[in-house]
Amino acid sequence: DALRQRLLPLATLITPNLPEAAALLGHPIHDPAEAAIELLNTGAKAVLLKGGHGDGPVLTDILADADGIRAFTMPRIDSRHTHGTGCTMASAIAAGLAQAMSVDEAVGRARRYIQAAIVTAPGFGAGHGPLNHNVGFEP
Repeated sequence: DALRQRLLPLATLITPNLPEAAALLGHPIHDPAEAAIELLNTGAKAVLLKGGHGDGPVLTDILADADGIRAFTMPRIDSRHTHGTGCTMASAIAAGLAQAMSVDEAVGRARRYIQAAIVTAPGFGAGHGPLNHNVGFEP
């Protein structure tokens, strides 16, 4: 409750995945867009509900803010090298916001970066391996 009541209203953007959103809301997520709006109503200025934990061949992230709801889709990449995608996404978005990008611009660039980092992952380890954080990409 303290997180929802005190911290979320201070946030420019929150970036929960589906399980994290369910924990924040206290119920399962059946409609990601509705969940994003519900999270927005906690006081955060924007919500990026990440769809990487969903099923299917297409990954859909939902961005909700005062301008409405936008869905960002991309093909799911078949890779075991996805460890740290959420933290990397949040950091990449924060870097974009620090460079005076709009939330939409920062989210779009971060999503392209994550996609490139997964595709070019170095292949370390036998389990869920790391991303290629040094990847160069066209913003």
